[in-house]
Amino acid sequence: MSKRLLLGDEVIAQAAIDAGLSGIYAYPGTPSTEIMEYVQTSAEAKEKGIRCRWSANEKTAMEAALGMSYCGKRAMVCMKHVGLNVAADAFINAAVTGVNGGLVVVAADDPSMHSSQNEQDSRFYGHFAMIPTLEPSSQQEAYDMMFYAFDLSEKTGIPALVRITTRMAHSRTDVALREKKAQKALKLPDDPHQFVLLPAFARRRYKHLLEQQRTLAQEAVTSGYNTFTDGDDHSLGIVACGIACNYLTEHFAGTACPYPVVKLSQYPVPQSLIGELAGRCNRILVLEDGYPLVEERLKGLTAHPCLTVCGRLDGALPRDGELTPDIVARALGLPPANIRPVPEVVANRPPTFCKGCGHTDMFYALSDALQGHTPGRVFSDIGCYTLGALPPHLSINSCVDMGASITMAKGAADAGLSPVVAVIGDSTFAHSGMTGLLDVILENAPVLIIISDNLTTGMTGGQPSSACGVIENICLGLGLPRERLKTLTPLKKYHAENVQALKEAMQYKGTSVAVFRRECVRTAARRAKK
Repeated sequence: MSKRLLLGDEVIAQAAIDAGLSGIYAYPGTPSTEIMEYVQTSAEAKEKGIRCRWSANEKTAMEAALGMSYCGKRAMVCMKHVGLNVAADAFINAAVTGVNGGLVVVAADDPSMHSSQNEQDSRFYGHFAMIPTLEPSSQQEAYDMMFYAFDLSEKTGIPALVRITTRMAHSRTDVALREKKAQKALKLPDDPHQFVLLPAFARRRYKHLLEQQRTLAQEAVTSGYNTFTDGDDHSLGIVACGIACNYLTEHFAGTACPYPVVKLSQYPVPQSLIGELAGRCNRILVLEDGYPLVEERLKGLTAHPCLTVCGRLDGALPRDGELTPDIVARALGLPPANIRPVPEVVANRPPTFCKGCGHTDMFYALSDALQGHTPGRVFSDIGCYTLGALPPHLSINSCVDMGASITMAKGAADAGLSPVVAVIGDSTFAHSGMTGLLDVILENAPVLIIISDNLTTGMTGGQPSSACGVIENICLGLGLPRERLKTLTPLKKYHAENVQALKEAMQYKGTSVAVFRRECVRTAARRAKK
């Protein structure tokens, strides 16, 4: 075995390559972005011809990966947790169609919302879709799990979900690599109706999914990723899920944990291991990063009336935020790690636009154009430009989900608000803004849509934007009159004419689009350096 020093995201990417991957599909989103980027820069992946371009959004990524699986090839689709919402239609139906080649979905959750709108837990999607869900406790286990996930997917004919969190994705360690597998040969499904979800076929496929649940439950016991370790002190039993296993063992370095422990890294929750733990302990502490999924399941699985299950629901752990070693220590009654506090002289620095960012000049023009109107009229989207909500701009009034700026602005206009402005970026427009714009154009709703085009997916590091070079054509193709489309340059020397163009657009009793275009200063600097 050779060893490599890798990030958790890179571990997953390298494992997929080594396991015979033929294609990876993804949309960038922290903390999952580095998985695709690793494959894109891998000479080995290039030599093997692994398909590795970004998709327009997570739904199209999921569907493309399912199409590759249809052909008998191994495919992987990667996204952050909120991206799984976008892919949910295809993701849940893929459990019913099943797979032909192995299909692994990697969802990177973000407890504490370091760069996200919420803390949602992707394990609930796995449980809801009734597919096997894997949650590695270390980078080495993540590497080994990817081989197992592809094999399990092909064995059961069901996609597999691998759930990681921010700390797993962005921490680095050395990993022992395994013997590489060849890519699968092209092979179409034996059943010509497998992927046809007409009711008659879908009912049969759903029965197959239900029948496989017994196999998935048995796999969760026999795979080796879930284990029971007895301890001398039966006053407490511990269920440690995924990376929480690391946080637990940190407090017993060099010694065994005195309490019985169930290490849980594969779902569905194994009833036999939980029963063994419950038979020894009257109190169980559940350590899980994210929502209290296992804690809730245990309260239903354990038939012991005197058994107490503790965790995020009863206050033994905080209900929100990511799990940390110090939180685990407090729950166990142990002293926290001896970490020096941050000196008071170190002040927090709120995020701001990069110097020279085109979004800044766009917001200055918008603010001046809105002078004389009451605030609360600008619906924004998700991207670097969302920083316009903070000082000194204080220019936007919403940020809900990808693409919501245009449709929320339409709803506000329908309610009678005027003028109404939507601000969206080029990549987000391609991701999920086009359908909203179609709704607006079809009704000629009195909304000004600003597409702030920096020619890249800037917030996640500068990946290619699917909208690059085609925004105006998309708007016109959706039916926007050419005279209602303006292309502007966000620079100080054009400030006056940009303000005038926005004022005229807001006075129009119909739909207008203003495209503010200037290359991201970061990608421009990298391009110049190259």
